[in-house]
Amino acid sequence: MSGFSFSVLETPWCSPIKVKHGYANCRTPQGEYYKNVLGTRCDIRCQKGYELHGPQQLICQSSKRWSGKVLCKQKRCPTLSMPTNGGFKCLDGAYFGSRCEYYCSPGYQLKGDRIVTCMDNKVWSGRPASCVDTEPPRIQCPSVKEKTAEPNKLTARVFWDTPEGRDTADGILTDVILKGLPPGSHFPEGDHKIQYTVYDRAENKGTCKFLVKVRVRRCVKLNAPDNGYIKCSGDGNNYGATCEFSCIGGYELQGSPARVCQYNLGWSGVEPTCAPMNINVNVRTAAALLDQFYEKRRLLIISTPTAANFFYRMQLGMLQPAQCGLDLRHVTVVELVGVFPAQIGRIGVKLLPPSLALQLRLLLRIPHYNFNIVVMDKHGMDKERYPFPATPAELFALIDNFPLRKEEMKLQAEIGQSCP
Repeated sequence: MSGFSFSVLETPWCSPIKVKHGYANCRTPQGEYYKNVLGTRCDIRCQKGYELHGPQQLICQSSKRWSGKVLCKQKRCPTLSMPTNGGFKCLDGAYFGSRCEYYCSPGYQLKGDRIVTCMDNKVWSGRPASCVDTEPPRIQCPSVKEKTAEPNKLTARVFWDTPEGRDTADGILTDVILKGLPPGSHFPEGDHKIQYTVYDRAENKGTCKFLVKVRVRRCVKLNAPDNGYIKCSGDGNNYGATCEFSCIGGYELQGSPARVCQYNLGWSGVEPTCAPMNINVNVRTAAALLDQFYEKRRLLIISTPTAANFFYRMQLGMLQPAQCGLDLRHVTVVELVGVFPAQIGRIGVKLLPPSLALQLRLLLRIPHYNFNIVVMDKHGMDKERYPFPATPAELFALIDNFPLRKEEMKLQAEIGQSCP
């Protein structure tokens, strides 16, 4: 028998191919039933999610061994980066099919996809996640602050504790800004908005507001009496304010010279009025007569030995057209005419008894036999004497320099009282 041949049983066999997580697609040289005979070629494939390590094709060799070794390993995605201020949890690490869920620390919010999956192309699905501070810091202001102004004041000093901000993320605040007056300030009457604003390091803003309410207790506003003046402290009708009253020349005050706005919003005292001044000439002494003018009127006392005296007649002639200026300056003219026992006194149309006129000359040491003028202020002080007639301009210039007169001039200017 020439040549030789192997039977099937004599043909070298390789061990059957087993690929974990994969499979082999084999072709024999002559179409044999068994797929591991000599010369068999097997193409190796891996299941989805696995990748081949080794040659893609194995050949059964005469050594009864396959031409190489293969392994299907599970695909793996790159390791995920841990987000700052957060983290992630995975079901199966970074292997194919593993699902990872991101989370953030309290105060931070997730930006990107919360859940990512390792795909067959070894890439994570979705966008990379990060944790960002988007929550504004918290700050709580005090409740409304209400304060009533103290007596005779139009402002109130208000205190409160400065609110503290709290960041829900890292707890660090960069700026705290106050809009409005700071605590401990004097607030005027009304409602005042106070606002605090805080910022965290991510420039998120938190704001709170509250009102400071200052109230001024007020009485009903008072008016000046007819033929009189009013001068008030403070705002004129606030709690503790004092209003003082006075009358124009020729009138005297009846009622309370000053009234105070009280806590119950009522005024102390009684309402004042200005009544025409009634001079009692039937008093027994010159001092009693002068007391009637104390703090009310200035006196211009004209003394002459006779009614025919030239200086006397000249003086009356100059004063007659200046009556408005005298009234404006609260000046009452007292005339003492004649020599005892034939002397008389006169205040306007009222005549003084001779004895009272004599007492007045003696009290003020006015010469009996010469013309003389005495100017007295509202406190009964002898301010100036003239042995000859004085012009209205001279008299007015003198009186206008008296301390009380300066305040009177201011009040008269406020109400527009003047002479033509």
